[in-house]
Amino acid sequence: MKVLVIEDEKKLAEYLRRALSDHNYIVDVAADGLAGLHLAKEIQYDLILLDIMLPGMDGLSVLKELRRSSRVPVLMLTARDKLEDRVHGLHEGADDYLSKPFAMSELLARVLALGRRSGLHPPQTDGPNLLRVGDLELDLLRRRASRNGQRLDLTAKEFTLLALLMRRQGEVLSRLDLAEQVWDMNFNSNTNVVEVAVRRLRGKVDDPFERKLLHTVRGMGYVLEIREP
Repeated sequence: MKVLVIEDEKKLAEYLRRALSDHNYIVDVAADGLAGLHLAKEIQYDLILLDIMLPGMDGLSVLKELRRSSRVPVLMLTARDKLEDRVHGLHEGADDYLSKPFAMSELLARVLALGRRSGLHPPQTDGPNLLRVGDLELDLLRRRASRNGQRLDLTAKEFTLLALLMRRQGEVLSRLDLAEQVWDMNFNSNTNVVEVAVRRLRGKVDDPFERKLLHTVRGMGYVLEIREP
């Protein structure tokens, strides 16, 4: 499932992004209503988490505008717990409602329920903490990587980079995507930190093995996927 989080509280937005990513959802984040509405119209999401109190354009206005052209499931998030607020949101087309503060376990359960209701399911894994692409395995809980049964000695950044690529298997990720999500930095075209990290990761994940998984897509970025010989 591809999820859009529209939330202006930076700490909460990052918390949601990390938690959902750890459960194998692909997550984008917008910090205001206008930016969120733009992303929702430009990209096909499977679910939207939408805060009501947003700068630029409030969540209910975003929802009302979105419902003109889309039936994507929307879970409203709000610090206001008045009955009339919930009723208003549901009348405008919200699919569910969750009041702050909330337990992450409850939010994840609501997300899963909305996905099932819409006929969608999160990416399949061998468990919530194990990612697998071919013979490449990543244990998120034990922070161990292996390929064809052989342990891979990865640095912390290499592990994070590999986890991102595996979660988004088959999707081309640009240098900007990797720089922002792995190094939490604004991309500077004069730095080659991404290229160096990918080259080192490839040396451990691919070079000792016949079948290659980490591929460069010229002019676009990098993708981890199984390709037929």
